[in-house]
Amino acid sequence: QVRVVESGGDLVQPGGSLRLSCAASGNIFSINVVNWYRQTPGNTRELLGLISSIGMTSYTDLAKGRFTISRDKASNTTYLEMKNLSAEDTAVYYCTATGQNLPTRAAYNVWGRGTRVTVSS
Repeated sequence: QVRVVESGGDLVQPGGSLRLSCAASGNIFSINVVNWYRQTPGNTRELLGLISSIGMTSYTDLAKGRFTISRDKASNTTYLEMKNLSAEDTAVYYCTATGQNLPTRAAYNVWGRGTRVTVSS
């Protein structure tokens, strides 16, 4: 079974920066795409961006210019770096991963439980 766990959420002051991690573990044959979402209070989950297995990234308008997604393939960890944070960025941040597992190479699509980011002075 494959799982992902987010970490790095914290209380940060407006204008600050934060780096979130998404660590994948388990019976991984491949990780194809890792997506980052967030959910603000009272709203649905919103896509921020993704990174592919070859390191290509794509961002939605929510994330362009302030958020950067990167990946350390050796540790199966994906990062979401956020800068110039404001109160509107207060949310629970989630990652998802798709790929193939071992030993059957069946497809998986897993979500983490999220990590909370609070932006406040």
